[in-house]
Amino acid sequence: MDQAEQLSELISDIYDAALDSSLWGGVIGKTARFVGGSAAAIFSKSPTAGNGHVYYESGTDPHYRQLYFDKYVKLDPSTTSHYFADIGQPIAVADFMPYREFLKTRFYREWARPQGIVDFVSAVLDKSATSAAMFGVFRSEHNGVVDEETRRRMRLIVPHVRRAVLVGRLIELKSAEAAAFADTLDGLSAGMCLVDAAGRIVHANVACHIILDASDFLMTIGGRLAARDPRIDQALRELLAFAGIGDAAIGTQGIALPLKAQDGACYVAHVLPLTSGARRATGIAYAATAAVFIRRVALEALSPPEVIARSYKLTPTELRVLLAIVEVGGVPEVAVALGVAETTIKTHLGRLFVKTGTKRQADLVKVVAGFATPLIGQRSSSVPSAVASAQNQRHHST
Repeated sequence: MDQAEQLSELISDIYDAALDSSLWGGVIGKTARFVGGSAAAIFSKSPTAGNGHVYYESGTDPHYRQLYFDKYVKLDPSTTSHYFADIGQPIAVADFMPYREFLKTRFYREWARPQGIVDFVSAVLDKSATSAAMFGVFRSEHNGVVDEETRRRMRLIVPHVRRAVLVGRLIELKSAEAAAFADTLDGLSAGMCLVDAAGRIVHANVACHIILDASDFLMTIGGRLAARDPRIDQALRELLAFAGIGDAAIGTQGIALPLKAQDGACYVAHVLPLTSGARRATGIAYAATAAVFIRRVALEALSPPEVIARSYKLTPTELRVLLAIVEVGGVPEVAVALGVAETTIKTHLGRLFVKTGTKRQADLVKVVAGFATPLIGQRSSSVPSAVASAQNQRHHST
């Protein structure tokens, strides 16, 4: 099988997993091999709470998975960088720190090296104010460090993984049997309609009928699904046409089409092709080539770390050192916790003083404390508790 056929089959499997989550384990294994790695996972983690969760994986060690979230997620130099990475953009060790410096970290020496892991290429699938959902592939010594071919292959599949995860999150079906498909989707709170390649609606659930009857941001024109915004409508037409051609054709088009009601409410539409794989039976049963899901979205407030980083134009590494100063204490303690030399911490600390206009570590703690809000405790952030504990510690200026 050549690469094009391999990719087409893999994308079909990815979209099948959107309707049957039990397929994800096998699909993740195929993506690891396609990208060029020994293991892969879809997971989430938080740079503030220092925790996370693995949703689907293939080839990872259960012991080290647990150890990562129990201890090493806070020591992982990629955690903060992952959170601030652009959605869908592949990122590896070389993108956030010199590789030689990475080899000196506690994280590499105690967690990665014992497993034979030399690199990790990942991409953010979605973000909230406190955490990021990601897809990533581990590279072993046999695979070598991430190169341009690895990044190219990641770019080919990440948009499809992201779309499948977002759709799967909306429907969470055990299987996609055509006989039960429409009846099950009728119970969703999200709007859903099955359409053909021309956008003509062949089935819509109750929530979708309510949206269409309002004729606000979405409507029907001659039986065709249409968006009020001409640009979004054109993008929707093209996306549905691509879906009719096949899974691979849909590409990066319209991962999430933004929709805005006249009252200012924000919605988003996701498209799942129904032209191949296990989804094909559903499409045939309803003369449909795609399923369109519409849901209302709420704007997430930025987390305190993200607000701080934007306010002072901090790099991910500088933000990581700042949070460690608050969480852990002085330079020696932070150096040990992050597994780097004290001189490295002092260098970043000097830059933090310049950017924040402070002169002492105690002042940096006050800066972080100033961004804490009463809402953070409800969003599983550790910043307030970290500030409280740090204020009780003895801080030394460099």
